[in-house]
Amino acid sequence: MLLPVVGLIALACSGLVLFALGTSTAGLLPILVGVVAALVPVGPVIMAYLWVDRWEPEPAKILLFAFAWGAFGATICSLAFNSRAHEIGDLIRQGFGADFAAVIGAPVAEEAAKAAFLVVLFLRRRSEFDGVVDGIVYAGVIAAGFAFTENIWYFARVFNEGGFGTASSGIVGLFILRGVLAPFAHPLFTSLTGIGIGIAALSGRKAVRIAAPIIGYLCAAGLHSLWNFSTTVGDGTTFINLYFLIMVPIFVGMVLLVIWQRRREQRIVAAQLPEMAANRWIAASEVALLASLPGRRNWRRAVRRKVGEQAARAVSGYQHAVTELAFLRHRIAQGTAGHDADHRHEVLLSTLLSARQAAVAAPGAMKAVGRQQG
Repeated sequence: MLLPVVGLIALACSGLVLFALGTSTAGLLPILVGVVAALVPVGPVIMAYLWVDRWEPEPAKILLFAFAWGAFGATICSLAFNSRAHEIGDLIRQGFGADFAAVIGAPVAEEAAKAAFLVVLFLRRRSEFDGVVDGIVYAGVIAAGFAFTENIWYFARVFNEGGFGTASSGIVGLFILRGVLAPFAHPLFTSLTGIGIGIAALSGRKAVRIAAPIIGYLCAAGLHSLWNFSTTVGDGTTFINLYFLIMVPIFVGMVLLVIWQRRREQRIVAAQLPEMAANRWIAASEVALLASLPGRRNWRRAVRRKVGEQAARAVSGYQHAVTELAFLRHRIAQGTAGHDADHRHEVLLSTLLSARQAAVAAPGAMKAVGRQQG
């Protein structure tokens, strides 16, 4: 019980240390300007990952903790390592420290620091990983937090050097680069690690559970290294080539992977619903609506319009409980649910039945099923 409290205290202390370092180095006004500028891109990024996570939304507390780890914990760990990497680079060749830290040290340390949360979550709360989508979502939220803090520092430093500037200089120029062209850069890197851990969660083979996260991390660090090389060591042509020939195709591939995995999740839920109806855990009349996101959304809208927000929340909780149980039953059938699967099945089934009772108790909530089907 004390672990989350200790973790939150540690993250809060890390945030205070980062704020003190930022204000002492760049000044209070540049830091505040950096915060405002960094807030603009982080919102759409988080919203995009929450949209991806609509089938089975992850617990809000864990997502908040993930963002905080990225913004404070991973950032301060990386900061400590990067200063040592700079010194190591200078030992290799005088004047090489900055390039070594950017191209080698930062990708290795930052991706490892961000991945640490994913690894701990996978080992301690493996039930929260239902597949690749969950890995991508957790990784993206962590990286969004990391990019938020990093952007504050970059914006503050550039503000000191050139003020607001123009489209090619100052904060405006940097915002176009980091906030418009590449707001998903850090999330894209870390999502590769998340994919590896998601694959490990789906596999019953020990070799895959070990190798997949390692390969994912190496891909994340490698892509991060290429990105830093193009923006620090390379020239404008290097950046443009990397951006359009590597980053954009990988981003498009990630989007296609997410779409494919979401359809896979839909098929998993749809395949489990008939048996759940046969067991009388859900009503047969609800199967069609529960089998698709549009059906679920229309059901909630009808309840909200006819009955009210409280009833709509009850239906939403019931839909979420159905999804959780469906995913667990699929993992049990695949042999990847873990040793405590039977106990978690009992808990989730009890949660589902309670959630359905709450939805039934909301006047008019379940009647909307018939109206939606008609």
